[in-house]
Amino acid sequence: MLAAVAVRQNAADPLSGLELSDVPLPQAKPGWTRVKVKASSLNMHDLWTLRGIGHDPKNIPIILGCDVAGVTEEGREVVVHPIIADAAAGRGDETLDPNRALLSERHDGGFAEYIVVPDRCLVDKPSHLSFEEAACLPVAWSTAYRMLFTQARVTAGDRVLVHGAGGGVAGAAIAMAAAAGATVYATSRTEAKRQLARELGAHAAFEPGARLPERVDAVIETVGEATWAHSLRCLRPGGAIVIAGATSGTSPEADLGRIFYQQLRVLGSTGSALHETAAMLRLMETTGLRPRIDRILPLERIHEGFQAMIDGELHGKIVISVA
Repeated sequence: MLAAVAVRQNAADPLSGLELSDVPLPQAKPGWTRVKVKASSLNMHDLWTLRGIGHDPKNIPIILGCDVAGVTEEGREVVVHPIIADAAAGRGDETLDPNRALLSERHDGGFAEYIVVPDRCLVDKPSHLSFEEAACLPVAWSTAYRMLFTQARVTAGDRVLVHGAGGGVAGAAIAMAAAAGATVYATSRTEAKRQLARELGAHAAFEPGARLPERVDAVIETVGEATWAHSLRCLRPGGAIVIAGATSGTSPEADLGRIFYQQLRVLGSTGSALHETAAMLRLMETTGLRPRIDRILPLERIHEGFQAMIDGELHGKIVISVA
């Protein structure tokens, strides 16, 4: 079968390590299912793997692609939960399993005609979504769901600030928080991304560091150093900041005095548990939410898609159609 394989890592020229190859058809072992991939979307995690960031080189070569939707051999239309882990090892939360792995870290991913995954990782695809739309959801939207509803405990009427509106997790957080009845504020460096935030459901969008109309109950933080001080200033006493990334740096001034005096909650969040992925998909079906797609490309043009991601200025996900 045809697959996009990371064969080496190069920080300066990541796409030089991505090759389209004919590889053996994967065989499902007991407890695993083979899925015919219909679509798989590009994720920054794929580029980090190609650059050698956070990916053990001993796991190269590996088929990339951590966002997957497809059909089982029995005809079931599914979305693949991307965390392969043992909930018992995480005391009931698989995201706390020290041995957890995102699809394409230690197990071949979805940029291929077929994939094998644990049976438990199969979740029914929402009927209102195409395979291409469903393939946008597993990583970014489930991560955002956990940040909003598990960690920050956002409910209708809450006020939420989301930084970096052009990012995948941030865009998903804006859409879901608004759909859940929250008042959503967003920040971005460009007016185009601020307009995108408003289209996704933000009530207002601002330049980074701008004064908000009111303090917020929760901040969804994926930017890090560049927005940290603003995040803390924007929280009401007792509010929560949830962190799932730090693209601008990991070591801001902590401002511990503000944190303890205002009794702020600072929470880390990584990925999602299976039940959260399932709940996110139910929310999509109930509300009719759809992810925004920038473009759909065939597997043979995957390098073109990654180059567009590197160049930036995307307005939605790049999806690889494998059907």
